[in-house]
Amino acid sequence: MRHLTPLHYIDAIVRAGSIRKAAETLAITSTALNRRVLALEEELGVQIFERLPRGVRLSTAGELLIHHIRNQVSDFERLKSRIADLAGERRGHVSIACSQALLPYFLPEQIAAYRANHPLVTFSVLLRDRAAAEQALVDHSVDLALVFEPVRLSEFQVLATARQAVHAVMPPDHPLAARGTVRLAACAEYPLALPTAHYGVRHLIDLAIRRSSLALQPAVESDSFEFLRRLPAHERIIGFQIPIGLPLEDGVDGIVSRPIDRRDVPEGLLYLGQLRGRTLPVAAAKFAGLLERAMVDRFGE
Repeated sequence: MRHLTPLHYIDAIVRAGSIRKAAETLAITSTALNRRVLALEEELGVQIFERLPRGVRLSTAGELLIHHIRNQVSDFERLKSRIADLAGERRGHVSIACSQALLPYFLPEQIAAYRANHPLVTFSVLLRDRAAAEQALVDHSVDLALVFEPVRLSEFQVLATARQAVHAVMPPDHPLAARGTVRLAACAEYPLALPTAHYGVRHLIDLAIRRSSLALQPAVESDSFEFLRRLPAHERIIGFQIPIGLPLEDGVDGIVSRPIDRRDVPEGLLYLGQLRGRTLPVAAAKFAGLLERAMVDRFGE
């Protein structure tokens, strides 16, 4: 609505870090956008932004304002969802920040299932690492976050969790594929492909290594789980992933997976959450409920 337009302008400047860059995304002139800011600053009687040589940053008053703006926008989205529900036609938008493991299988399945019943609901799915996912909740960039082994949970209201054992991923003809579970020491005898250090799977593996005398020397490291998941289909190498990021059946995509013995690598937790104290829009709340049930059905939490 028009009364929210100035608020959207301020939010755009904060996200862009400069009035000029924000004006480009808003398709207006930087002069016109700056006039809007000056008018609002005059109305409030304080500066919203500190002007810097290469952009702007929020003043203390601006920090209060942006928090108010994002709450207003969130409240309005929730109101639109409720009005649509009164008409028996669910609308709305759901935004999600998630770890890479959720992208190949789990989230596409759940979003497709939800949209089969509510085709007017739209989605944004944003790849965010463990720290960035919570920040996305705080700045209202997303409604929900699905992350494995998050770094912190200070602003994270947990809606559901699912235990995830770390799995070794390998080609079907790998010598370890005949075992029900594998030991980390056995994996270390073969070439390894590991995710980079800031991912939850690598965090758990590194913890296990520090508790043992093992020294893992990866042949390949990558920040792409899609790459790491597909690599064992092309050479006899072992990768690592959690179940939610793997196909349900062996042999799909030319790989099989076997859980690492829990004596070596402990299970991690997958968290579904929202910003603490926030009331979600109807569409996001309903989708969160769908995700909770799916996590329980699949992983028994």
